[in-house]
Amino acid sequence: MAEWCERWSTWMSAADRQTATARLDALVREHRFTIAVVFPLVGAVTLLASAEGLLPPPLTYNPFFVLFGTMVMRLPLVAGVFPLLDRRATAALVALTVYSYGIELVGVRTGWPYGEFSYGVELGPMLFGEVPLGLPVFFFPLVLNAYLLVLLLLGRRGESALPRLLSTLAVVLLVDLVLDPGAVSIGFWEYTVEQFYGVPWSNYEGWLLSGTVAVLLFDWGFDRAGLRRRLESCEFMLDDLVSFVVLWGGINLFYANWVPVGLAVLLGAGLLWTDRFDFDLSETRVGRAVLR
Repeated sequence: MAEWCERWSTWMSAADRQTATARLDALVREHRFTIAVVFPLVGAVTLLASAEGLLPPPLTYNPFFVLFGTMVMRLPLVAGVFPLLDRRATAALVALTVYSYGIELVGVRTGWPYGEFSYGVELGPMLFGEVPLGLPVFFFPLVLNAYLLVLLLLGRRGESALPRLLSTLAVVLLVDLVLDPGAVSIGFWEYTVEQFYGVPWSNYEGWLLSGTVAVLLFDWGFDRAGLRRRLESCEFMLDDLVSFVVLWGGINLFYANWVPVGLAVLLGAGLLWTDRFDFDLSETRVGRAVLR
């Protein structure tokens, strides 16, 4: 018992905020190329192979592979935000988690606000057998990525609430105009009404609602000055958005969804504008193995 307590005490000491931040940062930097490029490429190939019936049943749309891959691609964002998670920011994320489950359950059961839809595959364990338990991992990082990108692109103009909100919502819509057509193409979900590459316009109205809730909670919960400082010092903080462009841009390209492909390129251009695609391969484990 004494030995266990000593180990626990040692672990707690090692879990000091600064130590944990340094370790997370080092982990992401060392595996940056693998996380930001290799994982989404493998994910795109695996999902396309599942959609085209090229994988055996145990591997086809394997929900744990999907959830695990998504969580790995979220690591740069998690590491970037981690040192800023005080009580207020944590409360904002908890509130957004509750909201995301609630609005998704309402959406599945009533068709509001996203339109009538149903899941074609299980994206990990399902809450009440209706919505993915990992929904917060899928949903609000996309909005947070948009929020952070806008802070970078707007600079000082991002200090004004209305331009920040409207710009973030524009990027959120851009993200979903890439995501949903690709997700419908590979059978993640389907809508009763098909208007834009199988997606109803009401879905985007729903994303405006949920995006507004998310942005308001981020504004309330996070210290923007702290976010800006972290963005400046943490070069990989938007790598999750790089993964998004690679994964969903690739899937849309395979199915010749040309408008979503063009929008994915536009997102990539925004990242290029902030130098977020530009990283030194020699600093990563893969790069060292190839270049040595």
